[in-house]
Amino acid sequence: MITELPESKGPVLGVKITGKVSLEMEKDWISKVEKVIEEYGRLNALVFLDEHSGWGLKAGIEDLKWLLTHMKKIKKVAIVADSHFWKWYVALDRPFGKMVGIDEKYFEPTEIATAWKWLKE
Repeated sequence: MITELPESKGPVLGVKITGKVSLEMEKDWISKVEKVIEEYGRLNALVFLDEHSGWGLKAGIEDLKWLLTHMKKIKKVAIVADSHFWKWYVALDRPFGKMVGIDEKYFEPTEIATAWKWLKE
């Protein structure tokens, strides 16, 4: 499930992902993101992942296709999780994000206030 977080405001959109994301959920999320980009011209995103979050194959492919055509509109991404995998993934992905203008950081759940502050800077 993808749930929009109440701290979302303006070009800063935060979501919490629990369980497996279906293609339908992914398309709904993309629609919300596109509205933010249309209104503000850019997006800063906070993605809070619980320990059981994941994507179905079709949802993952849809996400990747959308990202490849919209990445220049994404400025910052904060990944919030209690996971060695996501910490490692962000460290590996960050240099590639920088090449296309995306600043990406990993935060522990206890640092979520810091993540929101960073996204709003």
